[in-house]
Amino acid sequence: MHIDYAAVLAYAFGLLMLYVVGRVLIMPLKIVLKLVYNALIGGIVLLILNFVGGYIGLYIALNPITALLVGFLGVPGIIMLLILKYILAG
Repeated sequence: MHIDYAAVLAYAFGLLMLYVVGRVLIMPLKIVLKLVYNALIGGIVLLILNFVGGYIGLYIALNPITALLVGFLGVPGIIMLLILKYILAG
């Protein structure tokens, strides 16, 4: 029985390359899923804040800039917008 070492090395190299390509493709997917998760949680909290805070005068205007900030940062983005609104309002 003769083992072809070149074929074994080729299979090992192919498996290694498959692993590397899989890791490269999975990393952007994790980042996108994290951004979608932040956007959903931040949007829900922003809607609840505007609904409940409307009774006491606490709201954040919904425009493309605030939506982008909340989408990227999530709940910390909402806190940042509230602090900025408080500072700029006087």
